[in-house]
Amino acid sequence: MIEKREPSVWQGFKAFLMRGNVVDLAVAVVIGAAFTNIVNTLVKGIINPVVGAIGTKNLDNYTSCLQDPCKVAADGTVKSGIPIMWGSVLGATLTFVITAAVVYFLMVLPMSKYLARQEARRKARESTHEVIEVTELEVLKEIRNALVAQRGGGHDGR
Repeated sequence: MIEKREPSVWQGFKAFLMRGNVVDLAVAVVIGAAFTNIVNTLVKGIINPVVGAIGTKNLDNYTSCLQDPCKVAADGTVKSGIPIMWGSVLGATLTFVITAAVVYFLMVLPMSKYLARQEARRKARESTHEVIEVTELEVLKEIRNALVAQRGGGHDGR
């Protein structure tokens, strides 16, 4: 009797790493990290100065005090009171919205349009074959009817 050996842990791990979706995921993480840096720079370089025209350039400075008196040290530690850091939340929200918009408009939307065009081409190719078959049949019927008419036969073409 021949025993069937199960693959070793190392072989299983190697097979896992060699699957395409693991490599795709790794590439996506690296590109996402680089893209996050671009978005953060965009927020700090453009969005924050626009907001700064109204108030301060650093959104982290926008706070409200839940319990007076609020005193926060320069390093961010709270000395007294309960500050609500809504500026930080606003900054993170802007970063998220900008990231989502750029990903949608530069990646998702073009890809979905491309896939829709590919699907339309595939359907057009499939329907072209059907139309050609129907058209050939119609042409043959017309030729038959024309030949019958030339001979003067009483055939009505059915």
